[in-house]
Amino acid sequence: QVQLVESGGGLVQAGGSLRLSCAASGRALSRYAMGWFRQAPGKEREFVAAVSRNGDSVNYADSVKGRFTISRDNAKDTTYLQLDSLRPEDTAVYYCAARMEVPGIRYEYAYWGQGTQVTVSS
Repeated sequence: QVQLVESGGGLVQAGGSLRLSCAASGRALSRYAMGWFRQAPGKEREFVAAVSRNGDSVNYADSVKGRFTISRDNAKDTTYLQLDSLRPEDTAVYYCAARMEVPGIRYEYAYWGQGTQVTVSS
């Protein structure tokens, strides 16, 4: 089992920045690929960014490319999402999630945090 706890959300003006953190406990984070997702009021949860277990591969949703940066520190069992050039449409609850990463096998995200609210004012 992996427990995930997000932090770092808050209220920021458009154009501002935030850094979200996702701390893991229970098992070493290095076993897992990590992802960030978000859900805005009245909308479906959507993918934001993901990073491989060793950090050598990342990918982003088109809507955040060039503005958000995902990273991880396995020594600290923590994953980060740097949010820059924030827009009002980035307002959402942001969740981190973990999935096993094994070559040739696609695992679903099985572990989720409770979420952290990001609100961007115009």
